[in-house]
Amino acid sequence: MTHSHPAIKAHLRSINCAQNGEKENWLALFADDAILHDPVGPSPHDPTGEGFRGKARLEAFWDTMIGPSNTQIVSRQQIASGPHDCACIASATNTLSEDLSITIEMAVAYRVNDAGLITSLRAFWDQEAIAKQLGL
Repeated sequence: MTHSHPAIKAHLRSINCAQNGEKENWLALFADDAILHDPVGPSPHDPTGEGFRGKARLEAFWDTMIGPSNTQIVSRQQIASGPHDCACIASATNTLSEDLSITIEMAVAYRVNDAGLITSLRAFWDQEAIAKQLGL
């Protein structure tokens, strides 16, 4: 595992911030014009699939998806590619109540700029698998 790679560093810092409720620190990991797709494609919180671009939209994503959740993320594998990119295999378990938790298996691609700020985050996960876990 190459923790010195800037994209992997950004990935690990993002996880840490999300798990610890550090909204401002999480937002600071992103370039001003960054784009986030989580998941890639249309979803209930991103019906057009265009993603969340810019700090205001990233903050809205945090307020809707990360801030209210009780999520534990395990990054099992990180693969650096070139000076600015990595792909990571992870799982996120979100405890919704005492009786209900869901686990999301995902692959996440990060791109950072020369300053190490995230310019693109693309999370690939199966929305149907989550719906099944929720009994939908």
